Amino acid sequence: MVTENPTLPPILGQESAQKKSKAPIRVLTLTPFFPSENDDAAGCFVSEPLAALDRAGVESAVFAVQPFYRRKMHPRQNAPAQWIRYLSIPRGFGLPSAGAFLFASILSRVRELQRADKIDVVHAHAALPCGHAAMLLKSELHLPYVVTVHGLDAFSTEQVHGRAGKWCRRISMRVYQSSRRVICISERVREQVLEGTGPTCRTSVVYNAVDPKMFSPEISPARASLLVLSVGNLIPIKGHEVLIRSIASLASQFKDLTLEIIGDGAERLRLENLAGSLGISQRVHFRGRQSRTQVAEAMRRCAVFCLPSRYEGLGCVYLEAMSSGKPVIACRGQGIAEIIRQGSNGFLVGPDNEKELSLALSMLLRDESLSNRIGKAARETVLDQFTLSEQAERLSRIYRESLA
Repeated sequence: MVTENPTLPPILGQESAQKKSKAPIRVLTLTPFFPSENDDAAGCFVSEPLAALDRAGVESAVFAVQPFYRRKMHPRQNAPAQWIRYLSIPRGFGLPSAGAFLFASILSRVRELQRADKIDVVHAHAALPCGHAAMLLKSELHLPYVVTVHGLDAFSTEQVHGRAGKWCRRISMRVYQSSRRVICISERVREQVLEGTGPTCRTSVVYNAVDPKMFSPEISPARASLLVLSVGNLIPIKGHEVLIRSIASLASQFKDLTLEIIGDGAERLRLENLAGSLGISQRVHFRGRQSRTQVAEAMRRCAVFCLPSRYEGLGCVYLEAMSSGKPVIACRGQGIAEIIRQGSNGFLVGPDNEKELSLALSMLLRDESLSNRIGKAARETVLDQFTLSEQAERLSRIYRESLA
């Protein structure tokens, strides 16, 4: 059941939770990542586990937050949330103070939500601004909170430099140390958190998950073309340049080889020009941003998925491609390296290593039986460990432990 009161966020699963043997946990989620009418993929790693959490005995209310200077977002019908805009100074300089402004914007709403249906725990996504706001809610309303770290920039010092960056680090450390649990999406991310906070910080690893029904293999798999797919923002760390160069180096060996890139960003024009200068413009197709359904369809029709990102906490797109039964190529030293077993359910190459990447692509494109075997193992890996139900069970245990 979804609450229709416009002054309160929707509460998911109130009726079904009453049927569960355990008393339901009521969680308020604070997140800057969430699907909207404009982009149904943004924050899917936050929205898609909600139904599985409901089945695990967790009722969720969601505040999806955004600074006032960004384009106003509207919720999607199948991803219920209350979008909240808050005052903030633009750009990275304003990030250290954004949590305080967010706290001021939501305090009365949280009080009202408490009166309507008691909140047990707050789940903040990212230390700034949501974790900072959760820490202030804890001080004001005595609400325990957990915080999830979604990337390697755990203290926001890669995106914010100088004095503002130092301020971000200090606040992030306080957020982590004051929380009941810091949830990291990989061991690689946990290393970053503990390196900054020290070993006494309470951390747990809960990997992101994938819907194996949405991202499923073709019913009758057949390699129609030598299509390599990449999905990700067009920014330097994602490694699209080395991928395009690798495709160019293999073009003479594979007449029908093409590369499809889903995503957009500041690098698009430069990458288009690079493909042109290498003489493979007709082989490289830039699709821009696409819906979740379109991404799932693209993963089903590709031969190989490749995102040679050199700065990745985990990467949901790898799991989605694996769930689709496709061989995946990623980079060593990233969060996904904890899941991919070299040559068994995927391939790992060195960051920015064009020669190694070209070799892995060539092996998979040339040997269809190898590609199919790795794709099948990849799908089994997801079904064994990385479903939404598995993620929800882990999160629900953390919520209950946070109340003990």
